[in-house]
Amino acid sequence: MPRETAVPTDAAAPPRPPLAAGALAWVSLAIAALHAACLTQYGWFRDELYYVSCARRLDWGYVDQPPLSIAVLAIVRAVAGEQLAVLRIVAVLLALTSAWLAAAIARELGGRRFAQTLAALALGLAPVSLAIGHFYSMNAFDLAFWPLATLIGLRAIRGGAPQTWIGLGVVLGLGLLDKWSVLWLGAGLAAALVLSPGRRALATPWPWLAALIAAALVAPHALWEVRHGWPTLEFMHNASAHKMQALEPAAFMLGQLLALGPGAAPIWIAGLAVSFTRAAWRPLAVIWLVTLAFLIANGTARADYLALACPALFAAGAAWWESRGRAMRVAVAAVAIALALPILPFGLPCLPPERFVAYQHAFGMGPPAEERHRMGVLPQHWADMFGWPEFADSVASVAATLPPEERARAIVIVNNYGEAGALDHFGAGRVPAVACQHNNWYLWGPPPWDGGTAILVGRDSSEAAREFRQVIVAGHAGHPLAMPYEQNLPILIARGFTADLAAAWRQGKHYQ
Repeated sequence: MPRETAVPTDAAAPPRPPLAAGALAWVSLAIAALHAACLTQYGWFRDELYYVSCARRLDWGYVDQPPLSIAVLAIVRAVAGEQLAVLRIVAVLLALTSAWLAAAIARELGGRRFAQTLAALALGLAPVSLAIGHFYSMNAFDLAFWPLATLIGLRAIRGGAPQTWIGLGVVLGLGLLDKWSVLWLGAGLAAALVLSPGRRALATPWPWLAALIAAALVAPHALWEVRHGWPTLEFMHNASAHKMQALEPAAFMLGQLLALGPGAAPIWIAGLAVSFTRAAWRPLAVIWLVTLAFLIANGTARADYLALACPALFAAGAAWWESRGRAMRVAVAAVAIALALPILPFGLPCLPPERFVAYQHAFGMGPPAEERHRMGVLPQHWADMFGWPEFADSVASVAATLPPEERARAIVIVNNYGEAGALDHFGAGRVPAVACQHNNWYLWGPPPWDGGTAILVGRDSSEAAREFRQVIVAGHAGHPLAMPYEQNLPILIARGFTADLAAAWRQGKHYQ
């Protein structure tokens, strides 16, 4: 039988220029140096502590995330320990990978040295890329999966070899094991395929095999979701309904401009506009539009979510500007760099907190409110890096006042996964077992407890008195730079639990 070949399209790819490896290496060194200077300027981020707690309890899923980034963290912990700098180096490497992939997409579109370098530099300096690349999270992996899947998908749609589809299925499946937002990308790629001459590939088994591979890879996580009653759907519903701020479309798009950096706007907007007009580039515009449609329909999505679809637009814009002549190339690169430097402190913690607050005020800005919480002096992503060791110390000091036998039987009950993670990490061996009903801490259940003594953090004493026979205010926890809801938290010693523990645990479930 004749061997199957790739389906030709009307938008066949031109020969790829050489990879500008030398220039990209210098870009990577510059961006890495920025990250290195700020790597541990502030402390542990709330989510990093939660991730470490998850990595100590490996599973096929978690209430608020699939398992891939947690599994990678477990490997990192086993090899290099739990040092903050080690975790953050992983995030930096993922951010640099995203920049290289933007350059690879520019090359795929015919971009030469300038286009590849500009795409990588503009993306690497974008505030959203700097911020995501600063701390360990599933978002850092997401930032790399999107341009990788886009690059492979673009090749497949334009008539790539059959194995290209197999690679796309693997990347999409792994991406879904990292974050569900890859579903938007998959929908965008599917729409781009249907709307292009490459749709003739649908008559072959290869796109369907790609979908099957992706589904097979994510199947263990889907089974975990089924087994636990689809907790992630409940989490996402609660976050949209009760946590995230509603955004008007105009505010959403303004947030997009700020997330990508004002100096980069001429690059990615040009890339978007040109992608509409060139059949070979149109899949990039379709992916962006499909992602935008999902986010606008949601109504409470964060503005930086759309940035995931933009590395390819940086690439397209850089390739277009490369053809505009030397003067225009110099101008657009100069603007991108010149306007990126003043806003570096909004993407990286390169200033001490008090200087950042003054810098923020000099710009006429206050901390942006993306969630429905009262803001402090710092943006939430910076505020959530302060106070965790001190929090654990405060709880440990109260625990130390208990007689040894009572302390051995007690538990500590906290309100959220940041507090629980702080005690899990900084309080190990100094505080009793931790109980928390927020996200996956709820699924891990309450630790063994006889109902005798509990240390309650952040609970109102009069409210606690309805469930315990005796309640004493024994101390306070908090940090002046933390979020307001993490400041001046009462630490109570409560004895004699009077309610039904199983019922109270179920009623306190908090997925958000």
